[in-house]
Amino acid sequence: MVLIKAADLKFKYRKYVATRSEPKFAGLPDPAPFNRDDLYEVLPMLGAAMAALQTLDGRVLHLLEDILNEMPGFVFTRGEVFAYLVGSAQECLRP
Repeated sequence: MVLIKAADLKFKYRKYVATRSEPKFAGLPDPAPFNRDDLYEVLPMLGAAMAALQTLDGRVLHLLEDILNEMPGFVFTRGEVFAYLVGSAQECLRP
């Protein structure tokens, strides 16, 4: 997994302190719901997607954020979000 910090991100996200210590995305399968507004959910998800894409490029990170923020609401679970992010980014990065 790639370590992403809040300062690396293009957008600002809320910090849901009440759920901060709960388990976050660590890999597939993960049927837990994903909160796309929570910094503590977003950081590990983007790190996992960057690792799957095998890149440390900040432009790819910002692309993933754009995809995340435009992602349809029916993409709900952590597993679905991960697959959507990686699949969409691969399509956008394809030469």
